[in-house]
Amino acid sequence: MPAALSHITPEGDARMVDVSRKAPTLRTAQAAGRVVLGESAFRALCDQSLSKGDVLATARLAGIMGAKQTSALIPLCHQIPLASVTVDFEWDEPARAIVVLAKAVSVGSTGVEMEVLTAVTVAALTIYDMCKAVSKAIRIDDVHLVSKTGGTSGAYHRRHI
Repeated sequence: MPAALSHITPEGDARMVDVSRKAPTLRTAQAAGRVVLGESAFRALCDQSLSKGDVLATARLAGIMGAKQTSALIPLCHQIPLASVTVDFEWDEPARAIVVLAKAVSVGSTGVEMEVLTAVTVAALTIYDMCKAVSKAIRIDDVHLVSKTGGTSGAYHRRHI
């Protein structure tokens, strides 16, 4: 039987989970996603010939800012103190794609999974926005949690399927 959803009351109403009795622990999370650009947008990004400027530097800042704003975007998400957020990129030339990687660290009573997923998504959307003049066929996909540590549920590491 699946575990009960902590954001749903027994009556079926949405609620913010009370984490006040949970002891603060070191929490980490990593997430990843992919921006499939296609040939023309990938080449323009490689050549840094896009008119909007440095796409990856802008996307990095956008991802970090997105992580910091997660509780304002996700209705039942807690506002948490972030000790560190990083956003990095890997070039996937055969796929004509950019892989977005985000990591976050916090010491608190709830995890940072939503923050890294938001960071990846906002960074990917920024890449899309800055490259859309070259191609409208850009696709964002495979946004997922890679790993997390801390808390009562323990560690999670995604298995590659």
